[in-house]
Amino acid sequence: MSDPQPVLLDVTPGELAVITINRPDKKNAFDRETINALSEMFDLLSRNTDEVRIVMLRGAGDTFCAGGDLNWMKNAAGYTREQNIEDAEALAGMLYKLFHLPQLTIALVKGAAMGGGSGLVAACDVAIAVKDTKFSFSEVKLGLTPATISPFVVRAIGPKWAKALFATAEGFDAQFAHMIGLVQYVVDTADELDDMAEYVAKLGFSAAPGAVADAKELVDDVAGHKIDHGLMHDLAKRIAHRRASDEGQEGLAAFLEKRKPSWME
Repeated sequence: MSDPQPVLLDVTPGELAVITINRPDKKNAFDRETINALSEMFDLLSRNTDEVRIVMLRGAGDTFCAGGDLNWMKNAAGYTREQNIEDAEALAGMLYKLFHLPQLTIALVKGAAMGGGSGLVAACDVAIAVKDTKFSFSEVKLGLTPATISPFVVRAIGPKWAKALFATAEGFDAQFAHMIGLVQYVVDTADELDDMAEYVAKLGFSAAPGAVADAKELVDDVAGHKIDHGLMHDLAKRIAHRRASDEGQEGLAAFLEKRKPSWME
């Protein structure tokens, strides 16, 4: 029998895509094949915004993602410097594509999100976690650093907590992840994970898809930017563009006519 696909994609008629890391026997740890499969799926989804408005990311079985596969890391120890750079760039590129998807992205986290698994969580727009989920940026225990995931984690939790957790590899649970901003919602059980996912998806489907993509880009462009006249002029142009857009016109008309906008029908 051939090995199962490392990543599964299910797109519902309701414009929801569910990506499942499908290596439960390996705690959904990723290797090069898994990274490449995720990267290809993110490319596909980014080109199909008309068919997909929300993307959920989850792990098969009882674990979200245990980080890097041990055999993959063992093989990497024998790579040349050039091969190591190429391998690391594949992971960095995959995370970059996830972070920049125009759709609302939701991580459904249970069991554990270790190392790069926590990086996947940070790269998503929204993260929902079961309260006993284990998190850790464990790379320093192996003599490594969480380099490729660092931009997304630092944006999510800030430099102070990132430095503390990167340098100590301290483990923490979902409640702590919520406190520092890595996770937005914490639930008690795996069953409640799906209920909360449905709630967040309902919120996402009530929003205009183009406005969602623009709102995500807005946060990236504003974060850390000095508030000056140049920034405010740019923001004025952005809202003017949105008001004149088809979505903006439809949203205003629907509000005035007391009906649902077209993207909610």
